[in-house]
Amino acid sequence: MKRSLYVLIVISLVTITGFTQEQRIIQLPEANKTGGMPLMDALSARASARTFSEREIPMQVLSDLLWAAWGVSRPESGRRTAPSANNRQDIEIYVSMKSGVYLYHPKDHTLELFLEKDIRDKTGRQEFVGKAPLNLIYVSDYNKLTGNDELKIFYSSNHTGYISQNVYLYCTSEGLNTVVRALVDREMLKAELGLPDHKHITLCQTV
Repeated sequence: MKRSLYVLIVISLVTITGFTQEQRIIQLPEANKTGGMPLMDALSARASARTFSEREIPMQVLSDLLWAAWGVSRPESGRRTAPSANNRQDIEIYVSMKSGVYLYHPKDHTLELFLEKDIRDKTGRQEFVGKAPLNLIYVSDYNKLTGNDELKIFYSSNHTGYISQNVYLYCTSEGLNTVVRALVDREMLKAELGLPDHKHITLCQTV
């Protein structure tokens, strides 16, 4: 009886969090694509915050947030919720949480375990980043962009801005605190993630 109860509790916890040590690919629940705060209200209320709860982000909220940020909004063409020059789609979102770092795959709306290590405190120099439940790491794949490095910096910076603003508006609509951050040791974080030379960290965003 005690063993059965223990198994039931474990199963319940896995269902709630959606994450287990063995899972490397996590299918996110379908995102809610309707409702929310009216756009003009969200724009009026949008703000940066630097105080965060340590409570984990529910799976459905994480799903909705990532879709709002950079999800596929037009499946027939693969177009996203944010624009990119010539539809290059160079930005990757790495999701840093207590359980590890996951790479978001918009086409499948999945998370892939990228690094089984809590590196939240490496995603910025502010004290709150190590305790906040979620830090998004925006990375540009320069191999997907054309032109010289100056142009690649220009395009990737703009693309990151569009995505981070989507996150701001979603968080405002859902009553979540967020702040986008440039105070990041990019070279250290890049080494921590083991990113190749052609991938460059642009900004991080805490939720």
